[in-house]
Amino acid sequence: MALIQQADSNVIVEANNQSYRFALVSLTSLFFMWGFITCLNDILIPHLKAAFSLNYTEAMLVQFCFFGAYFLVSIPAGKLVKRLGYQKGIVSGLLIASCGCLLFYPAASYEVYGLFLGALFVLASGVTVLQVAANPYVNALGSPETASSRLNLTQAFNAFGTTVAPYFGAVLILSVAVETSQADVVKMPYLMLATAFAVLALIFAKLKLPTIKEHADTVESEKGVVSYKGRTSALQSPHLVLGALGIFVYVGGEVAIGSFLVSFLAQDNIGGLSEASAASYITYYWGGAMVGRFIGSAVMQKIPAGNVLAFNAFIAASLVALAINSSGALAMWSILAVGLFNSIMFPTIFSLALRDLGPHTSQGSGIICLAIVGGAIIPLLQGLLADSIGIQHAFFLPILCYCYILFYGIKGSKL
Repeated sequence: MALIQQADSNVIVEANNQSYRFALVSLTSLFFMWGFITCLNDILIPHLKAAFSLNYTEAMLVQFCFFGAYFLVSIPAGKLVKRLGYQKGIVSGLLIASCGCLLFYPAASYEVYGLFLGALFVLASGVTVLQVAANPYVNALGSPETASSRLNLTQAFNAFGTTVAPYFGAVLILSVAVETSQADVVKMPYLMLATAFAVLALIFAKLKLPTIKEHADTVESEKGVVSYKGRTSALQSPHLVLGALGIFVYVGGEVAIGSFLVSFLAQDNIGGLSEASAASYITYYWGGAMVGRFIGSAVMQKIPAGNVLAFNAFIAASLVALAINSSGALAMWSILAVGLFNSIMFPTIFSLALRDLGPHTSQGSGIICLAIVGGAIIPLLQGLLADSIGIQHAFFLPILCYCYILFYGIKGSKL
């Protein structure tokens, strides 16, 4: 009888593992798409800057509106996902993102900068719902001990999207804009993206993905049985609060660097490249993030995630400092190499912050995604600095961001 029960248990575990693997493979397409659409902003910024004769601060409103959606939508998105479940939440996010891409058509037709910003906000709202649903879903599809490694693996496909996007944007947007600075060159690329999001929504509506039930009030961990009955909010966990701040500064620093890469590489004392040529170099920045996440996924099977995070933050800060204090090829490749060390930061901070939250995991995910608003605020601050002290010296702001991440890896994640 015991042997039969053990055999049945093994069959169930194997079935669950196969179901989880299928779900993880399916989710890679989502990570790819939101990485692609987010990185495309780095191409959109110099194009709209030229089309509407904007200064750096005005151009950074692209990122402000895009990442500002995370601040306004994350908490409602968390409630939506909790009510609908992860799969229906994903489908909802895909449909909203598709609508946002469609809104680029009237924005380009009327050539109004404000309409572009509105379309970006709707698009980012859909991506926010995707983030709130997909990240904790991946976190829950397996053992808590390997959550950082698992999320790094799926985030590697997010980085693959960010690697491909600069080529896509350079060919379909910036290279066309050499002959004309009219905003309507974005019509076709974003119509294609609207179609892709709609098709993915249809596919995910039909897929049979495993249902993850709400986390229990107690859970077994390396510390023994942890109870959550005395906690009324995820905010009572210091490692979550500090982790949310870590996401704020990480996303802000990463987006600030990516947003200024084209302009930075076009500087006469750095690369002297045309905008279209500089855009192709962004691939090295985001490609490094993709490679680093595959490496990080393997490394964190052996080395504690917090230690890897602290090491990467130290090297990233050092590379940015080198880019500020040098010129030519050294400055150019130093800033591009930051992407390799950015790689593991988002998924690692995310999984460390969600650790041991039990039934408050959904709320914690919403709080962390809300902190992605750092991508709206820090690039805008760097735009103000670039207008006043120049692009190169404005990069000291991301160094401050990496210093905090270093602290979180060493100390904050362990509180």
